[in-house]
Amino acid sequence: MFENEIKEHMEVTDAEGQHVGTVDHIEDDRIKLTRGDSPDGRHHFLLLDDVEKVEDGCVWLKEGAATLPEGV
Repeated sequence: MFENEIKEHMEVTDAEGQHVGTVDHIEDDRIKLTRGDSPDGRHHFLLLDDVEKVEDGCVWLKEGAATLPEGV
């Protein structure tokens, strides 16, 4: 639903507005986050279904959305 609105380098925040990561790119039905925001230095992913809205250059996640480690 939002895949055409989400662009590389957009900020991703949780439902409360806390920084979660930065978009690397869209891969299938997931948002791949940059490694630079990851405490373990690996890419993490978010499901596109967990996006609440895209507004003011930011991806806002639904309440309870969680990142998935690389390989999941």
